[in-house]
Amino acid sequence: MTPHVGVSGTPDRPGASTILVTGGAGYIGSHTVKALRRAGHRVVIFDDLSAGHREAALGAPLIEGDVRDVDAVRRALRESAASGVMHFAGWLLVSESVRDPVGYYRNNVLGALATLQAMVEAGCRRFVFSSTCAVYGEPRELPLRETHPTAPVNAYGQTKLAVEQALPHFERAYGIRAVSLRYFNAAGADPEGELGEDHDPEIHAIPRAIAAASGGPVFEIFGEDYPTPDGTCLRDYVHVADLADAHLRALHHLEGGGPSAAYNVGTEQPSSVKDVLAAVERATGRPVPRHAVLRRPGDPSVLYASAARIREELGWRPQRAALDTIVGDAWRWHSSRPAGFQTATR
Repeated sequence: MTPHVGVSGTPDRPGASTILVTGGAGYIGSHTVKALRRAGHRVVIFDDLSAGHREAALGAPLIEGDVRDVDAVRRALRESAASGVMHFAGWLLVSESVRDPVGYYRNNVLGALATLQAMVEAGCRRFVFSSTCAVYGEPRELPLRETHPTAPVNAYGQTKLAVEQALPHFERAYGIRAVSLRYFNAAGADPEGELGEDHDPEIHAIPRAIAAASGGPVFEIFGEDYPTPDGTCLRDYVHVADLADAHLRALHHLEGGGPSAAYNVGTEQPSSVKDVLAAVERATGRPVPRHAVLRRPGDPSVLYASAARIREELGWRPQRAALDTIVGDAWRWHSSRPAGFQTATR
């Protein structure tokens, strides 16, 4: 087992490293930055703020720049003396990737390759990659294991897979070891209330349901005729704080000399869309106005992870897996910051 410090723990390992976190002002990136700092690591954020928020840095050093700019990333690595990179600077909207594959290949693939090139030139050899369960495509068996064939059905998943497929070549040629974390549905908010989910547009189910309960747009259920107990899709929701913990464990695995690997990060507990709406109603004490619309093309009925590999090899177990916990943390964030991070700057 490699040394580890939990999200709420204190350092138990000497000489904590400096980590460059690309996209560290975004949703998952900012929660991971907080976890890294709490674990005693020095952190420098590199973000163009197109989807992130300066306030989400919580005072960590932030360099505003484009990850496709090799010179800028290399300079950030050298000036910070970073020994590792966590790469969150990817676009993530499936529907947008179908409309704009050029943009997704340019940002997600070229951005990651530029970051890796800068690492080669700066002598930085540890890389933790924010990947996705979308690399699997349509599930052939459940729960999804890392051995499942990869056959993405959209440009988003394909661009993430392209980076994963490049990583073994960078290891053979340049010695960069990498861990790819394949997320399922990231959800929730910082249990301490400092950070939360603030996207524009918002596509994720829990914040959309909270918005509907708070007088926003009616929640759209994309299909009620799936072969599931209540007719709606079943998905694996994983708390963002647990995702941050997975990143810490991946980093410490690499720092301890562990080999490159890919891991699913999920709870193995799928919840339906109607389960989510019920949890939001319990948390808010309000009804969630809703109506059913047509299915979205390519949405599988059920999608959830096997987390056996990350549990066995990195010792990761979700600490906030209950749906009511995830939704409750999200509700506390959204109710205290109805305009997101803008609320804190007024």
